[in-house]
Amino acid sequence: MKSWKSVEVLEDFYTLLENSATKPQIIFKDSTTCGISAHAKYRLKDGFEQLEGKADFNYLDLLTYRPISNLIAKELKVTHQSPQIILLKDKQVVYTSSHHAIDPAVIARHLS
Repeated sequence: MKSWKSVEVLEDFYTLLENSATKPQIIFKDSTTCGISAHAKYRLKDGFEQLEGKADFNYLDLLTYRPISNLIAKELKVTHQSPQIILLKDKQVVYTSSHHAIDPAVIARHLS
């Protein structure tokens, strides 16, 4: 999606963490070779209108950028999973889901 911001360097993570103080930030950790991850990505794209404008959407290809994925898990104290959604508000994790539980409608409810 055009409005998805790629997380490719450590500074991208720290910037989105800071930005969460003023606007919710969603991180989607994608395992690009996994069928479950592909299905979760499809569901997010299909239901993206429920999230658009309510939060910034950040995309992490965790196979290419595994060290950043590890940093996110460590810094946010969230168990690594893939695929995974992490929602941040005020520099805190307020919601996380993974695998088949990734649902744009549920994420949107946590943005209200």
